[in-house]
Amino acid sequence: MSTRSTKSSPSKTVRDKAATVNAPVTARGEFSETTWWIGVVAILCLGAVLRLYNLNLVPLHHDEGVNGNFLVRLVRENIYHYDPANYHGPTLYYFAAIIPWVTKLLFGAAARDEYGLTTFNIRLIPALFGLGTIALIFCLRRRLGTVATLSAALFVAVSPGAVYLSRYFIHETQFVFFTLGIVVAGLRFYDERRPHHLILAFVSAALLFATKETAMISAAVLFLALVLTNIYKRLVKRSRVSTKQRKKTQTEAGLGLTELVEEIGGTSTLLLWILLGSVLFVAINIVFYSSFFSNYPQGIYDSLKTFDFWTKTGKAQHVHPPVTYIHWLVFQEAPLLFLGAIGAVFAVLKPKNSFALFSAMWAFGLIAAYSLVPYKTPWLQLNFIIPLAIIAGYAVQTFYQLDLNQLRFAVTVVVIAIGISFYQTIDLNFFNYDNDSEYYVYVYAHTKRDTVQLVNEIDKLAQQNQKNLTGITIVSPDYWPLPWYLRNYSRVGYFAQMTTSNEPIIIASETQKAEMDQRYGELYQLVPSGKGDGGFALRPGVNLLLYERKTSLVNQ
Repeated sequence: MSTRSTKSSPSKTVRDKAATVNAPVTARGEFSETTWWIGVVAILCLGAVLRLYNLNLVPLHHDEGVNGNFLVRLVRENIYHYDPANYHGPTLYYFAAIIPWVTKLLFGAAARDEYGLTTFNIRLIPALFGLGTIALIFCLRRRLGTVATLSAALFVAVSPGAVYLSRYFIHETQFVFFTLGIVVAGLRFYDERRPHHLILAFVSAALLFATKETAMISAAVLFLALVLTNIYKRLVKRSRVSTKQRKKTQTEAGLGLTELVEEIGGTSTLLLWILLGSVLFVAINIVFYSSFFSNYPQGIYDSLKTFDFWTKTGKAQHVHPPVTYIHWLVFQEAPLLFLGAIGAVFAVLKPKNSFALFSAMWAFGLIAAYSLVPYKTPWLQLNFIIPLAIIAGYAVQTFYQLDLNQLRFAVTVVVIAIGISFYQTIDLNFFNYDNDSEYYVYVYAHTKRDTVQLVNEIDKLAQQNQKNLTGITIVSPDYWPLPWYLRNYSRVGYFAQMTTSNEPIIIASETQKAEMDQRYGELYQLVPSGKGDGGFALRPGVNLLLYERKTSLVNQ
């Protein structure tokens, strides 16, 4: 006879009930386990190819160049201090530093890039978090059903924005991974009553807040979605049952909460685990924001001060009308928006699945919240894409349960939706990645492919001179992400205005051409760009001119 306390571990009956209470009723048979795993592997492979293939192809965005500059200093000098006025949280840099640090440890300092500071390596981190987000969606199978889960994962795998931003060295991909991590861990805790899942939810929340200050918005929306889901479910039940049944339902709801507390080990045990999670939350944020105590306590103070800075920034920069996100979603995420809206209607009108209802409120709650903020950028849409994909998957699951004629129509709609997303993903990520037309909404003030040509020309000139010791003077006020591409040159001056120089190479803005001709016309010659001497396009409206000294480039 077993002597283990029922309070220390959930009973099989309770676990099974918790795992299935919100699962969709499947009119058709579920897929076999073999089919499930084939689907999982195929989707992960597709997602990996789209995210990892030719990561060097797209030139770094201005923001990627800034982030790369922070990373270079962290890896080479062990210095990073969080700046609340201009930049986001520290997790991106510390996760990205792992590869360079390991490379440096294994291979030493024989050359600069043996540190692992390459474009592929820094973009590998968001790409892996992007794949991790797809993997987390598979953990929702018990709540959504096989069809819904596979569909949601596939939607994320081929989403134009999810792929594009997974190939970007910015914070967004990590941010949505940690957000989804909170949801998945929270669900596992409720379903299985195991305290380590509660701790994982706190850890995910801590990393979310250590990644970006907009964590406040996501946390608020998740909380409101949870509260509104429970209120709506109770209101629907109240409207459909008699007074006697209503009392019974309320009693069962109270017993459900009581069972949860008892399965954990009682109120005191639950509070102890919450306290432990809270301590971990604070500790993780202190460690990251203090730069592992090298900037303590200033980093902690700055982490709190950031909300004041970004409240002001949210009203003054990248200001767009409230409907902008809907406009952008229609252009490049129309299948997700369309199926997500259908799934939300299903979840609201027939609230059989509480998690689907929660996901609908999560998705459209985020869209509403971010739309109310004047500050709008396309990469913030990644926050919507994940819950939209989940509720779109629920729509597919609902279609799957229809009669045969409706099923055929539904399959056709889904195939078309995936086809459109896949085409847009290939077109955006591998062909029009720097096309700033209105249609390509994710290409937002992006660096032009001419910048790679400019860097290649600089490298050619340096090979004729002192290689990485070649002096370079940059007088253009616009030059990001050049500091990343010139990270291995030890004599680069960023003056952002006209200055005196006798270095072998000068880089100026097209608007400075007349002044360059007047001051340096006899000493320097313009390196042709092959485009009518209009210079090398850095980003929309900004062209750079490359000048080499007319005298032979010899060692100084």
